[in-house]
Amino acid sequence: MSELLKPADSISNSLKCAGCGALLRFVPGTRTLQCSYCGESNVIANTEASIEPVDYEDFIANIDVKKATDNVKVVDCKNCGSQTVLDASVTSDNCPFCTAPLVLNLQAGKTYLPPHYILPFEVTQKQGADFFQKWLKGLWWAPNDLAQKAGGTSSALNGVYLPYWAYDTDTTTDYTGERGDYYYTTETYTETVDGKTQTRTRQVRHTNWSYASGTVDCKFRDLLVPASTSLPEKTLDKLTPWKLDMLAGFDERYMSGFRSETYQLDPENGLLKAKEQTVQEINSSIRSDIGGDEQRIDNTDTDYRNKAIKYIMLPVWVSAYNYNNKVYQFTVNASTGEVIGGRPLSAMKITLAILFAIALIIVVFVLYSQNANG
Repeated sequence: MSELLKPADSISNSLKCAGCGALLRFVPGTRTLQCSYCGESNVIANTEASIEPVDYEDFIANIDVKKATDNVKVVDCKNCGSQTVLDASVTSDNCPFCTAPLVLNLQAGKTYLPPHYILPFEVTQKQGADFFQKWLKGLWWAPNDLAQKAGGTSSALNGVYLPYWAYDTDTTTDYTGERGDYYYTTETYTETVDGKTQTRTRQVRHTNWSYASGTVDCKFRDLLVPASTSLPEKTLDKLTPWKLDMLAGFDERYMSGFRSETYQLDPENGLLKAKEQTVQEINSSIRSDIGGDEQRIDNTDTDYRNKAIKYIMLPVWVSAYNYNNKVYQFTVNASTGEVIGGRPLSAMKITLAILFAIALIIVVFVLYSQNANG
């Protein structure tokens, strides 16, 4: 058994308070479990790990074998489709994304694939609420009373670990294209100045195109792909960057007091998304290899070699606030404090901005007309 995967009874014992027997919960920003009743605390030891990916092909070949742990269960949310990981002792709960009730079907439980690494919560719930308040106050186009009306909702922040795939790969790309080199010719032209025709010259730029082909090599590390579909893809993209240098070996004690999701996007389809992230850098390398003043890329053929993968858990605070009977979801990166969320727009502010822009255009036009006629 991997050292990162503790036996179920070992985990249960380490989560139990020696003072009163209550459940210990992980304290964000520390490596400590603490009892919320008597204050007893335990340090999570031996989680330092060399962050290394595993071979992608081996991982895919053995993924079904690795789905083996009995002390957690996976349940689908019938409302929003999220897949939440719950402790085996829990028989009902609420979805952290949409608050709908989660009722487990014990006969239909899904197996759980333990992650390789986890990024422990660093931002506390209070800090997350403070970041949310600051974010609200900085929304220029939002109604003036938004912070006052919606601020109290942030107390319902739910801590959730989201699943991500992180891919490494080396690429070799054969390409064909064209190289464009500038050259200049002198052109003669005439124009009328103060009623007189004058002959003048100017330099005209042309492009000489020639065939180009070659091979470029690139290295990619930690191509992050969200494996969750519970939050909008735009939100997940904007939550970056993550402090991946703070990753720890996976230990279920870091999840005590929090919810977590299992992956909904499988690693094979995740790799396709990771490959999309490589296109821009590969094309940039090709253009540099072609040289010249302009480049055209006609065809490429990329070989993805030395593929490796890490299955990691990244922390977020998720919640929603209500404004004028409409619900807006927001998410806080629990590693950096970055806030991403929906927001209402102030019709009054937008109208005033449009009127101001129109007035400014009129003033500029009048001043220009006066100068032209003066």
